[in-house]
Amino acid sequence: MHDDIKLPFGNGTWPAIWMLGDNISQVGWPRCGEIDIMEFLGRESHRIYGTCHYGDKDGKHKSEGKHIDVTPEPSKDFHIYAINWYPDRIEFFYDDNKHFTFNTAQADNGGDNAFRKPFYLLINLALGGWGGEIDDSVLPQKYYIDYVRVYSLE
Repeated sequence: MHDDIKLPFGNGTWPAIWMLGDNISQVGWPRCGEIDIMEFLGRESHRIYGTCHYGDKDGKHKSEGKHIDVTPEPSKDFHIYAINWYPDRIEFFYDDNKHFTFNTAQADNGGDNAFRKPFYLLINLALGGWGGEIDDSVLPQKYYIDYVRVYSLE
């Protein structure tokens, strides 16, 4: 997965590129799994998040991720947000820099593992919530997406 994107900015903006397990309607969240390829909070203008969410054997939410601080601000120019997803790990990239690796075995759950099943892609811009209080003076916003590429070895 590989995207060239220029992000919106300002308090209250919360753009994301993320994936959910195809089986969400059968098993619910977090058991379906979630991969946050990129989350950006306008209130943290230099920080990018990458996170994996999943359910433990009791369905309780578990997550592991990392944020990185980047310069210049991601809203100033286009950047590439990517993952390389292997059977044993998911590697997260900002431009060409790998900033986090998630070991998929952490989500093993009695022979089940959300990260060994199909997922679908979502790209959205939320306002408020984790993005913080909305600053109306920064609206309207634009979320520029030059391209999205998905490669498969199969």
